[in-house]
Amino acid sequence: MTFDLKKAYLSSSDQVVKHLEVDPQEGLRSGTVRKRLKKYGRNQLREAARKSGWLIFFHQFKSLIVILLALAAILSLAFHEWMDAIAIFVVILFNALIGFFTEIKAVRSMEALRNLTRVNCRVRRNGHVREISAVNLVPGDVVILEGGDVVTADMRLLEASKLQVNESSLTGESVPVEKRSDIIEEETVLAERSNMLFKGTAITRGSAVGVVTGTGMDTELGRISALVEAAEEERTPLEVRLDQLGHNLIWVTLVLTVIVAGTGILRGKETFLMISTAIALAVAAIPEGLPIVATIALARGMLRMARRNALINRLASVETLGATSIICTDKTGTLTENRMTVQTMRTLTDQVDCRHRNRNGKKIFKEGDSDCRPLEIPAFKQAVLTGLLCNNAALAADDKHKHTGDPLEIALLQLGRDLGIEQADVLKENPRVGEEAFDAESKMMATLHRADSKILVAVKGAPETVLEASSRVCMTEGSKTLDADDKKAWSELNHKMAEEGYRVLAMASKTVDDTETNPYENLQLTALIGLVDPPRGDVAESIQTCQQAGIRVVMVTGDQPVTARKVAGAVGLAEPEEIVVEGKDLRAYEELSDEERRDLRGINIYARVDPEQKLDIIQLHQDAGAIVAMTGDGVNDAPALKKADIGVAMGLRGTQVARETADMVLKDDAFATIVAAIQQGRIIFNNIRKFVVYLLSCNISEIIVVAVASFIKAPMPLLPLQILFLNLVTDIFPALALGMGAGDRNIMDHPPRDAKEAIVTRPHWLFIIAVGLLLALSVLSAFSIALFVLKMEEKQAITVSFLTLAFAQLWHVFNMRDNGSSLLRNDIVRNPYVWGAVALCVMLLLAAISIPVLSGALKIAMPDATAWALILGMSLVPFVVIQVYRSLRRDGRNTGEND
Repeated sequence: MTFDLKKAYLSSSDQVVKHLEVDPQEGLRSGTVRKRLKKYGRNQLREAARKSGWLIFFHQFKSLIVILLALAAILSLAFHEWMDAIAIFVVILFNALIGFFTEIKAVRSMEALRNLTRVNCRVRRNGHVREISAVNLVPGDVVILEGGDVVTADMRLLEASKLQVNESSLTGESVPVEKRSDIIEEETVLAERSNMLFKGTAITRGSAVGVVTGTGMDTELGRISALVEAAEEERTPLEVRLDQLGHNLIWVTLVLTVIVAGTGILRGKETFLMISTAIALAVAAIPEGLPIVATIALARGMLRMARRNALINRLASVETLGATSIICTDKTGTLTENRMTVQTMRTLTDQVDCRHRNRNGKKIFKEGDSDCRPLEIPAFKQAVLTGLLCNNAALAADDKHKHTGDPLEIALLQLGRDLGIEQADVLKENPRVGEEAFDAESKMMATLHRADSKILVAVKGAPETVLEASSRVCMTEGSKTLDADDKKAWSELNHKMAEEGYRVLAMASKTVDDTETNPYENLQLTALIGLVDPPRGDVAESIQTCQQAGIRVVMVTGDQPVTARKVAGAVGLAEPEEIVVEGKDLRAYEELSDEERRDLRGINIYARVDPEQKLDIIQLHQDAGAIVAMTGDGVNDAPALKKADIGVAMGLRGTQVARETADMVLKDDAFATIVAAIQQGRIIFNNIRKFVVYLLSCNISEIIVVAVASFIKAPMPLLPLQILFLNLVTDIFPALALGMGAGDRNIMDHPPRDAKEAIVTRPHWLFIIAVGLLLALSVLSAFSIALFVLKMEEKQAITVSFLTLAFAQLWHVFNMRDNGSSLLRNDIVRNPYVWGAVALCVMLLLAAISIPVLSGALKIAMPDATAWALILGMSLVPFVVIQVYRSLRRDGRNTGEND
C-alpha cells in the first residue's frame, strides 16, 4: 500500500517518520537534504510573472473597434489618403496611452505590496539544531517551533505542548485552534486536522516539533495557489459588450462600403471617387472617439473609487461592479472585525449585555433595558478580575498599537479596560506566584496570586470542565454549594449561549493556603462569559443597501455553522433560523442535478467550505446568469477571487495572495466601500450608455449623409477628413463630458440590470436611427439650400453642411437627458463638463475655419452672414423637434397617470 503524505494525519507520528526515513532526534543528514532538494525543489510557491510595460501597452490594442480603426487607416494609406491615415493612427495611439498609464499605475501598486521578507526556521540536521532559510526545507526535516513562529511548510506534529495555531488565513476560523500529536482515525476537513501544521499559519501559544510532509507547491497553501492559476479568469461584461458592438460595426461597415462603392461603380462613377467615398463611409461608421471616451470614463471612475479607498486593478472591472447581482463574501475580517470581544456575562440570575457604546465610543453595560454597573454585581466583578489575572496577553496603550497574545485573552483585558480596570493594577495588588498553563486535556488554565497571606487561584476554561471542577457558586451574598440541579442549570445556560453563537468561557476562583494545592478542585464558579468576533459596524447598513439595490449577499465561510448563522443574523443577511449548508454536505458541482443546483442557489449561508467548494458556489450562480463578486482576505479566498466576475480583497487584513489575485482591493477593508464601488459602477455604465448612444447617433447621421450623396449625382457634402475631425472634436468632447456625469443619486434604489443586456438595446437603436435621420435631413437640407437656392460655390456649400452637422451634434448632447426629466432641470444641464465641452468645441470649430492650415486641410472656408444664419437655423431643427416630441410624450404620460 502506497503511503500518502497528504494524508499523514491518518498515520501515527512513528509511521510518518519511518516513511520519511528520518530520526526525530538527529534530523536529516546533509547528503539526504541535497538529494531531496533536487527531487522536490525549493520550498517556495510559484510567483506570478511580473507584467512588463510592453505587455500592458499591447493589451490596450485588444479591441475590435481599435482593430477596425487600424484597418481603416491601412486602407487610407493604400489610396494615399495620408492625412486621414495619420489622424486615425493618432487616435489609436492616444487611446492606448491613456489605458496604459492608468493600468500600469495600478499594476505597479499591487507589485509594491508583495512581501519580500526572508523567513528562517529552526531544524534538526546532523544531530544539531540550526537556523536555516525556510526555502531550503525538504520533506523529512524536523522543525522546532515556538509561540510567534510562522509555519513554513506542511508538517505532521511529533510533539505538541499546549499548542495553539492561528489558521484564519487558510481556513477562515477566527479563533486559534488547539493542536496535538495524536492520530486522527478518519478523513476530515482541513480545519479539523488537529495533528497537522500548515504553511502560512502562525503559532500563537505553546511549542511543537514537527516533521515536514510537504513543501512549496505540495503544501495546502501551494494547492490553493495552483487553484488560483487554474481558475478561469472571467472576461468582464463591458469587454464582451464592446466587442459585440465592434463585431456589429464591422458588418455594418463592410455591407455599407461594398453596397455604396459597388453601386456607384456599376452606375459609371469614377472608381477612385467611389473608393474614397467607401473610406469616408468606413470612417463615418466607426465611432473613433468610443475607445478614448470609454477608457477615460473608466479611468475617472477608477480614480473616484481610489478616493473612496477602492484600488482597481483593471479598468474594465469598474463597470462590471455596476452589474453585480450577487456578492459572495467571507465572514472573518470581511463581515466581522477579526477580533474577539466580550458581548455578554451571565449567571443563573443575572445577565449583562456588553455590546453597546455611547456617542463618545465609551462602553455601556445593560441589564435588560437599563444601564448597569457590572462591578457592583459580585459574581461579575470576580469574573472580570479572574479574566485579568488568568491572562498572558498584553493590551497596547491605545488602538494605534497592536495588542499581543491570544484573541480571547485580549478580549478579557479589553473588558477590564472598558470597566476602568487595568491588568497591571490588579497584578500589582495580587502578584503572580505560579501558573498552570492551558492544557488541551483539561481545557483550563490557572494562575496563582499572592492575596495578603493567602493564595488566590484564578481559573478560566471550557464551561463543562470548569463546572466539573467547581463545588460552590458565587452569589450576591457570599456563596452557596453547587448541587446537581445547579450544575444542570449552568450546563443548560452554557448550551443556550453556544447555540446563540457565542464562544463561552467559564470563570472560577478560590482562595487557598499555599501553592501546592490542586488548582482544579473545589473551585467557586462565578460567571459564564460569551465572546464573539463582532460584525463590522457599517456592514448591516451596507447589506441593507445591497438588498434595496436587488443585490444578494451570500456568506461563504470556513467557520462553524452556528457562528456563521449568528453573524449573518446580526448583519441582516439572513433570518435567525436560516438554513446553513455545510461543506461536508456539498457534492462536486458536476454531480449535482438541476433541481439540486436550483435549491443551492437559494442558500444564503455556506459554512465549513474548502477552496474548491467556493469555486463551485461561484460557478453555481454564474451558470444562472448572475454577475458574481467575491470578497475575502485569506489565502483560502484567492481561487474564488480569481474565478468571480469581480474579486474584492481586503488591503489591511488581506494576504499577499488575495491582494494580487483580486480585481479590486479595499484599502480600508470596509464592506461599505464595496457598495460605494457598485454605485459608481452603475453610474459609469449609464454614462457609457449615454455617450455610446450619442456617438452612434452622430455617426449614423454622417453615414446617411454620405450614402445619400453617393446614390445621387451630387457633390459629397462631407469629406473623409471632415468626418474624422467631427468624430474627434465635436463628438468626443461632449461624449467625454457625458462620461464624467455624477449620475442619478437614487441609482441604488433599482435592481441590477440584466447581465446579458446590451449597451445599446432595441429602443436605443430606434432612437439612434431617428436622431441620425433628423441630423442627416437637416444637413442635406442646408447643403441643398446653400448649393441650389443660395447658389454658393461648392466649397462654401460643403462648409455649410460641415458646420451644420457640427453644431447640430453639439446641441444633440442636451437630448441625452434622462427620461422624465425637464428641459432645464436635468443631469445634463447640471453637468459642468458638458458646458465646458460645448464651449471648447465652438472655439475649435471657429479655429478650424479661421486658421489657414486647418481650413486648407479640411477644405472649408469662412462663411458669410447668410451662411451663418443658415448653419445655426438648420442645426437647431433636430434639437427642437426632439424636445417637442419629448414634451408631448411626457405630457401624454402625465395625463394617462391622472386618468
